[in-house]
Order: sequence, then structure tokens, then C-alpha cells
Amino acid sequence: MAFFRTRPKKRRVFVLSLDGVPYSFLEAQMSQGRLPHLAKMVEEGSFTRMRSVLPTISSVAWSTFMTGKNPGKHGIFGFVDHRPSSYEMFIPTSLNMTSKTLWEILSERGKRVVVINVPVTYPVRSVNGILVAGFLATNLKKATFPREIAGQLEQMGYRIDVDSAQARESLDKFLEDLRITLERRIQAVSYFMDRQSWDYFQLHVMGTDRINHFMWEHMEQEHPEYKTPFLNYYEQIDEILGMFHNRMNDDVTFILLSDHGFCTVKKEVNLSRYLLEKGWLRFGENPPESLQDIHPSSKAYTLLPGRIYINMKGREPKGSVDPSDYDRVRGEVAEGLLELRNPDTGERVIRKVARREEIYHGDSLFQAADLIAIPTDGFDLKADVKKALLFEKTALVGMHTYDDAFLLVLGRRSVQEDVEIMDLMPTILSMMDVRVPQDVDGRVAV
Repeated sequence: MAFFRTRPKKRRVFVLSLDGVPYSFLEAQMSQGRLPHLAKMVEEGSFTRMRSVLPTISSVAWSTFMTGKNPGKHGIFGFVDHRPSSYEMFIPTSLNMTSKTLWEILSERGKRVVVINVPVTYPVRSVNGILVAGFLATNLKKATFPREIAGQLEQMGYRIDVDSAQARESLDKFLEDLRITLERRIQAVSYFMDRQSWDYFQLHVMGTDRINHFMWEHMEQEHPEYKTPFLNYYEQIDEILGMFHNRMNDDVTFILLSDHGFCTVKKEVNLSRYLLEKGWLRFGENPPESLQDIHPSSKAYTLLPGRIYINMKGREPKGSVDPSDYDRVRGEVAEGLLELRNPDTGERVIRKVARREEIYHGDSLFQAADLIAIPTDGFDLKADVKKALLFEKTALVGMHTYDDAFLLVLGRRSVQEDVEIMDLMPTILSMMDVRVPQDVDGRVAV
């Protein structure tokens, strides 16, 4: 359990969330004299490394942040999932989230909220204030509560997200898109901050995750063309931090955080291919079009990132594994996953395989994968049934890491190490003098 020894409570909270920004990266940049506004804020608060969630992807992490619960309770286990008793894939949204969010609870208690661009908030739920959905939303007209503010955002040229497909064709165009998207998001935030009363305000920046995915390796290897533009984007972020820091009144607690860390991708690893090579997965069509082409003799299949399902009779439509044999087969697959090695170095690809009941609990546990493979940093686990390659390198040169997110709380001292992202929701409720629901898994960290 993590906790802060605090000064008297402030009643308003401003959260600026930076998707996928590592604690270690910020430390390194500040030690080199960069990010001066952040460095000043660190001097005024408590800055610590924070753990994310498994699997370490934004959809799951921000669902955990906003509910204070593990995925077994909130029901979001990945960017993609399959429908129960089916191999049909879908993308989970807020409709699949089975828990109330932080801003819904605050709204019920009469607090006024403004929430901008947080992932997995689409379709939008009603709040006492303003909610502009982020990642997964595609149409701005359908991404706001109340609906009428969409017109105001359109007039500003507001963008929900950058066009990441550009990065595969032109990093220069991608960088320009990142800059403009961020500028217009800040314009919208300033507009609402000037005109709305609020008790809780959150601005989410998705661009940090986007640039890290496509340029992290270039930064680490000091690419002559792209290291400087990469760092320039973070300097733009730093200027924004300074601007909001100067705007905060004394009754506001300012929180900065990320949902996971980042590292360079050594190799993408297609676990569907590995299961095929081990004989645990077969397809009736060659090549298969989708997971729905799975052969009834298959023992296991996978969804990204690193979620392994046992193809069990009575649960899957083409199940082959008898429930009485479930534990044996699951153990066999888990052991086999740990045997996977990088062919170039002999390095272990997967450092641990967790059984679902070891990391999740709650009414949605039945939806979770049977096994969750936790990769060694640098091995990005995929699940493409169409690709024949087990290992490859693509345009995605950065990947998420579990234990290198960050948390900065201004005006707080002596933060203990052991903070998890699920701790933030109850912590913020406590800061705002709102009772924490008994069913949350996170603990008040103040």
C-alpha cells in the first residue's frame, strides 16, 4: 500500500494524464536540464514510479484508473476481446465497463466535472458537467456530453486523436499532426477552464503514447533526424505543464500521471504462430481469415497482448479440452510459453505466465483469459492468425512496460514506493471529501 503524509485537504483536483510516459525517461531528461517546468513541479511535490495493470495497455489501464477496480470487476481486459461462447472479435468500449467511473461518482455527489479525452469514455455517459471522449471515439458529434458542445469544439478544429497511420508513411507529417492536435486540445481546455466552474478537471494527452510507439527507438538510438523532434514534442508538453501550473489556485491539488512506461521493441512476437508451431492451435482454412476458422482439435488460442485461452468444451463453440483436463492443459501451455526464446540471443521472451485467478477477481472473471503472458521488456506480444512469421520488426518501435509509469502530486511530501494506478480513484475521492465505495480495489494513497 502506498500513502502520502499530507497537508490539509484541498477540495478541487486537476489531473493532467500523459499516456505512456515513463518515470525513468522523465528522470533522465530532468537530470540533463530539460523539462524545466516539470522539474520545478517535482521540487514542489512528490514524484514516484507507479505500477500499471496487466495486460499493460491503455484501455485496461485507464479503465482501472477511472473505476479503482481490477479488470475482474470493471470488465475491460484488452483493446480487443471476443464475445462469450464465440470466436467473434469486438472492441470493448464504455458500454462494456460494468463499474461507475470516478466522474460519475463525483457527479452523484454534486461535484462538477470536466473530463477531456480520457480513453474508454466512449460512448459518453452523462455527468454533472462536461465529458469529451478520447481514444475509441471516432465522431466528435457523438463524443461529447452534453451533445451541443461538439459544435464549439468543431469550430476550434478540435481533434480526438492523431492519425497514427501517417506515421507508417511519413514521420514528418505525423509530427505535424501531433503538434496541431495538442495545440487544439489545449485551446479547448483553456476555453472550458475559463468558462466553466469545476471541482474536478482532467486533461488527457494521448499524443505521448503515439509518438513513443513510432519514435521511441529513434530517441534512444539518437537518430540524427528524429531524436530532436521527439524531444521537442516533450518540450511542448513541458510548456503546457508550466502554463497550467501557473493557472492553479491554492484550493486545487494538481496531479500528473501516466498509465504505463515504454521501451524499445526488440521484436514483435506472434503468439498465434507459436501456438501453431507447438501444435496447440490449428485452423480449418489455410491461411485462416480469422479466429473463427479455428479447428475443433485446437487446445488454445490467443488475443493480444499475451492473453491465452484454453479451447474448452462447453465454453467455446469448437472446444476440445474437457473441463476435467483444463488444469493440466493450462499448465502445459504455461510451461511451453516460458520456453520461447529470442533466436538471435537466446533471451527468454516471456518472463512470467499468470493464471487469471492470480491477478483478477470479481464478477467479470469468467471473461478473462485463462493465462496472461507477461513479456520480457522489448518483446511485443501479438496475435495475428494471418501472419506466418513468429518474430518480426515493424514501424512500431516502442512498446508498453508495466512498472515504469509515474505519479506526481503537488504539495505532497514523502511518497512511499508501492503506488498502483488503481489507487488514484479512491485517493482523488478522498482528497475531495467524497466517500470511497467499499467495492473498489485501490487504496486511498493520501
